[in-house]
Amino acid sequence: MSRTVLVTGGGTGIGAAIAARFARGGEDVYLTGRRPDVLKHTATALNATPITCDHTDPGQLTALLDQLPAHVDVLVNNAGGNTDFDGSPPDDLAAYATAWRANLDANLLSAALTTHALTGRLAAGGAVVHIGSIAADKGAGAYGAAKAGLASWNVGLAAELGPRGLTANVVAAGYVEATEFFRDRLTDARRTRLIADTDTGRPSTVEDIAGTVHFLASSAARQITGQVLNVNGGAWSTR
Repeated sequence: MSRTVLVTGGGTGIGAAIAARFARGGEDVYLTGRRPDVLKHTATALNATPITCDHTDPGQLTALLDQLPAHVDVLVNNAGGNTDFDGSPPDDLAAYATAWRANLDANLLSAALTTHALTGRLAAGGAVVHIGSIAADKGAGAYGAAKAGLASWNVGLAAELGPRGLTANVVAAGYVEATEFFRDRLTDARRTRLIADTDTGRPSTVEDIAGTVHFLASSAARQITGQVLNVNGGAWSTR
């Protein structure tokens, strides 16, 4: 019997790869994002269902519920990204506050709002997986702080969902190639440094992240919850 899978920010990059991994297994996949044309293109290729939604907007999340099935087995909170790349450096205190709030909204509040909205629909035996970042440990301003907050919040979420037979984990990605993350601002020199930081000598791929997410949502991972799994080629090590 196929499961219902919701992947936020599923139009491109990591989200699209996650959606494709579940679709290949015959799951019923729903994709969300803010760009209808991009979503439609990816959804058509995967035989998935596209739904336009900004996950920082409570009103749009409420509308999303009307377009989803009564039960969701797997929720992947992938929507987000470093919003600092979307504008110029703030030049006064008000702009600095706005920039911080943008990262917190995109990377922390979006996941919290989405999970809260869907709490009543998450099916026993299911999984919630958030896409975190190496920046939570290595630092990257407001973006890193937001991803650190995501990992901390997930600890309590796992305790809340555990009695219902649900798991909740974070996949903390390192440098992943072939995504829109850097908004075409990644220099060759920085790319070289990011790869040099790894033990594997290569960047991560979107498939590396998708495979880890798929595992965490599988029957083999039912005793893994409240964890952060680092997928970064050794660029950040844990004990």
